Parts: sequence; structure tokens; C-alpha cells
Amino acid sequence: MKQVLEPSSARRNPVDHILDLIESGELRPGSRLTETELAQRLGISRTPVREALHRLHTMGLAEHGPQRGLVIAHPSVDHIRQLFAVREGLEGMATRLAAEHASRAEVNLLREMVMQDRELTDPLKLLARNKLLHSQIVQASHNKFMVEALSNLRVHLSLLPGSTYTKADRVQSAQAEHEEIVEAIAQGDGDRAERAARLHISEGFQIRLKMLAEGSNA
Repeated sequence: MKQVLEPSSARRNPVDHILDLIESGELRPGSRLTETELAQRLGISRTPVREALHRLHTMGLAEHGPQRGLVIAHPSVDHIRQLFAVREGLEGMATRLAAEHASRAEVNLLREMVMQDRELTDPLKLLARNKLLHSQIVQASHNKFMVEALSNLRVHLSLLPGSTYTKADRVQSAQAEHEEIVEAIAQGDGDRAERAARLHISEGFQIRLKMLAEGSNA
């Protein structure tokens, strides 16, 4: 059941709330974006909702549907390729910065997180833990612009169908890559950390392409 927010609890900017719905998975690619429904949910008039939908369209998160109105965008292969190219560069730099600036407490937390993940096999839990680990690494960069850039990118990533963790061999390889990243950060080795992060994103991208190919051939 969809929750209707009280006006006092809704964010002042309706774009932020819609982004939250996308990231949480409540709004998936193809979901209709109806002004009236969103206005009721947010407890605001349709005018700011209309402006928010226009902005989402400009950001590439909404597209014109088969019927009148906008829907959450379906990312194309080219869109995904561009997305991962940017992600590899940004996360590589964020991980380098984390190696240079992470506190001892942050390093200990990262090590604890990857050790706990060794016990997990459920794809949904691993996906959630993966998001937490990557977010913690970005926070450890102590660069607010990097945090903001990757936060915006994360919304686009949430539109990707499925999870690479549904591939059994990816569970083991991703865990090994995470441990290498965290160890490089712990050692304060920026070069090693960036290489490990870039490899991790690149490997994930290759698996993502295979999943898309398998889906198109199903």
C-alpha cells in the first residue's frame, strides 16, 4: 500500500522525494508519473510536481511513455555504458581519496563490514550491503563534492534491472574485490586503491552486459 505523506513530513523539494522513491525501488522503469497521484502523496499542489517531473525528464530519469505523460526511464545499453564509465572514474578517485584521508575508525569499520559480508549469500542482502560499503568508502574520501556526485549517480544506478549478485560466481569475486579495496585503503595506498576500485566497477559492468544480453535472448 502506497503511503501518503503528511504535508509537514514531505520534503520541500518534490524532486528529492521522487528520487527517494526511485532509489528505494518503489518507482521502477516504466512506472507512470502522474501529477495528481504524486501531488496527493506529497500533500502539495500539482504545479511544483509538474516542475519536478520536467526536471526529472531533463535529468534523463523520466521519458515519454506509450501513452500520454511521463514514465520512469528504461536505461539503454548506451546509457548504461556511459553511466559505468563515469562511475568507474568517480569511484576510483573516491577510493584513492579514502586511502589518503580515511580515519582509523573508518578503516576499522570498512574491515568489519567486509568481514561480515563473508557470511552472506542472499542476493538482496548482498545488494543492500554493497550499497552501504560503497557509500561508506565515499564518505571516507572526506570530499563533499565527491559525495554529492556519487549520490546523484546512485539514483541512475537504481534504474538498472536485477542484480549482479544473482550470479553465483559474482558473489565470490565481488567479495574478493571488496576486500582488496578495503585493504588498499587501510594501507593508505592510493594507487592500489584506485586500481582495485576501477577493476571492481569494470568487472561489474561486464557482468551487467552479459545479463542484458541473456535477457534479450530469453
